[in-house]
Amino acid sequence: MNEDQLYAMRHSLAHITAQAVQHLWPDAKFGVGPVVENGFYYDIDLGETKISEGDFKRIEKEMRTIINKDYPFERSEKSVDEGIGWAEEARQPYKVELLNDLKRAGTTVAKDLDASEMGTIAEGDAAVDTVSFYTDGDFTDLCRGPHAESTGKVGAFKLMRVAGAYWRGKETNPQMQRLYGVAFATQEQLDQHLTMLEEAKKRDHRKLGKDLDLYTTSPLVGVGLPMFTPRGTILREKAAQLSNQLRKNRGFEMVWTPNITKKDLYETSGHWAKFGDELFLVKSQETSDEMALKPMNCPHHTQIYASQPRSYRDMPVRYLETTTDYRDEKTGELGGLNRVRSLTQDDSHVFCRPEQIGAEVNGLLDCARELYGTLDMKLRVRLSYRDDSDAYLGERELWDSAQAQLKEAVLASGLEYFEQDGEAAFYGPKIDFMATDAIGREHQLATVQLDFVQPERFGLTYTDEEGNAARPIMLHSATLGSLERFLSVYIEHTGGWFPFWIAPEQVRVLTINDQVMEYVSEITKVLDATVGMKPVKFNEVRYSIDSRNESLGKKIREATAWKIPVQLIVGPKDVEAREVSVRTQEGEQKVPLDNLSTYLKEL
Repeated sequence: MNEDQLYAMRHSLAHITAQAVQHLWPDAKFGVGPVVENGFYYDIDLGETKISEGDFKRIEKEMRTIINKDYPFERSEKSVDEGIGWAEEARQPYKVELLNDLKRAGTTVAKDLDASEMGTIAEGDAAVDTVSFYTDGDFTDLCRGPHAESTGKVGAFKLMRVAGAYWRGKETNPQMQRLYGVAFATQEQLDQHLTMLEEAKKRDHRKLGKDLDLYTTSPLVGVGLPMFTPRGTILREKAAQLSNQLRKNRGFEMVWTPNITKKDLYETSGHWAKFGDELFLVKSQETSDEMALKPMNCPHHTQIYASQPRSYRDMPVRYLETTTDYRDEKTGELGGLNRVRSLTQDDSHVFCRPEQIGAEVNGLLDCARELYGTLDMKLRVRLSYRDDSDAYLGERELWDSAQAQLKEAVLASGLEYFEQDGEAAFYGPKIDFMATDAIGREHQLATVQLDFVQPERFGLTYTDEEGNAARPIMLHSATLGSLERFLSVYIEHTGGWFPFWIAPEQVRVLTINDQVMEYVSEITKVLDATVGMKPVKFNEVRYSIDSRNESLGKKIREATAWKIPVQLIVGPKDVEAREVSVRTQEGEQKVPLDNLSTYLKEL
């Protein structure tokens, strides 16, 4: 089944869901029912009646009755006025509102009739003359389509959850109930998806973050402002250390920039006009300067570049900075570490000559590939281009050139890729790295962005071979992206069983009795002296000793619950044999004490 067929199937199931709800609650009022990733939803107003998960079985039963009757989906057209008459007679006020909007202007709303977020009418849009409807059995709905051939050809589905949603996304509008479902071509595919969702629940980074004591939040600190515990801070530091090390290996130098800046910097860069409402504003009590908390680092790095004359011999100039930025994200969009208001980026910027673009992009591609290979995550590339809107800065010719050069670099790298319009940054096209986790979900993390715009806006120059002023090209890149978002993905990818090099606690020594404590002191001397080198250096093993007067079974269970990658079990027989019993996820083995350091270095 191709994507278009799957879309039509899921779209049809959204209508069947509304039809079943209307059979069970005849006074139901309907909003929109779009296709979303892996399924669909429908916005429903039942007045004081609330749908609960306890209602799902009877809704699904009614849906299957409709499916078994195999009604054909029949398309028809009406004038807008006829459509409004239909909606009024059917007592569907939300459809009346949509149709009146279509009558007034049309194209934007028409596009969004089945979109997850209802749009607003653009000035100058033309009104439409006719609208389409689809009927199956006793149910008719305003809809652009497409649909399956009949209700009997919609695959396998399951209702998943119900949530509140304001009509057309506006808090001043009525709140509706959004009924979500998932759908796939076959029952086998549906079962696989449901199994994946169950596994995802176990791996939820919010649950593991609490269970493994990695980060916390506080209402006194504020929503979207996570705080990392000692264990979680080790994760952050080791991930950042790996990213920094890989970039330093490719000629990047570390810089540092302040957390607040004058508004003028972002007005010059173009960020203020584009993202001004996402900035935290800071007021000085000493000056009249308008300040903001730093939301991104590229404008600052342009000023470091501009701080001294540059020659073609200096190029490329490469900066890296792992630093925290701040963005005033909407409260309703914040959740766990996925989206936060304080985000730490492993940010890099290259200033280069035009003929150096290919080599620099290739170096950044190699950097990302090496990092995600270390993390055991499969990568593919999304080439993110501009669309035909006016939301972008710079001449179209420059964009076309930049997009062609990025594609050429990706083709030369041999990476799997796909192209998508409308995903570019406002100043240039991007290479976005899509990392697949252990249960098959894809996440956009690393990025490489080509920028002709900011060097122009900031007047950046270098002296070329002929002694003339030339404009550098700017490359933006982030290997991990937002460190918080990366950790949300990586915690779930590993399920909390972190590789030895990044594990907050690498080793726990479990004693069988007090008679072995002298030998344990010899073991700790080995641990203290062990220096690891891959993939990032550690000067000593991070370990603890559990010498409590508890059973060995309890100690093992607790160490396993903490997901400690290496457990060293020490009993009288180990003392006598001058060895340790090593317990990992792979099993147990005996390791001579003299070989313990070498064993740990190889993990």
